[in-house]
Amino acid sequence: MQSRKFDLEDRLVDYTCRMIDVVEALPNKRSGNYIAGQLIRSCHSPTFNYGEAQAAESPKDFINKMGVILKELKECRTALKVIIKKELIKPIKKLDGVFKETEELIAIIAKSIATCKKNNTL
Repeated sequence: MQSRKFDLEDRLVDYTCRMIDVVEALPNKRSGNYIAGQLIRSCHSPTFNYGEAQAAESPKDFINKMGVILKELKECRTALKVIIKKELIKPIKKLDGVFKETEELIAIIAKSIATCKKNNTL
């Protein structure tokens, strides 16, 4: 059995692609279009900002960039909650996987920030 190397960048790219599918599935109505506009920006941000975090110039810069990623992932989570509560995509079960991935990415990024803060006593 071949083991797969854990790569957060690839995971974020996959996440963005999945979220694009969510955006494209939203209804073409005022509410769907508004959420789609917000979500398309917030779901791309973690992926693009992760590239910047990898090139951070200091631990403080890394923590700042990872904080932006965390903020955007939390925005995605909130948007998904609205989509689920309003059942803008049916069946809502289709969103279980991407919602779970959002929660996992939030936990990973939050832990990375905490670890960096601990190791660098900022």
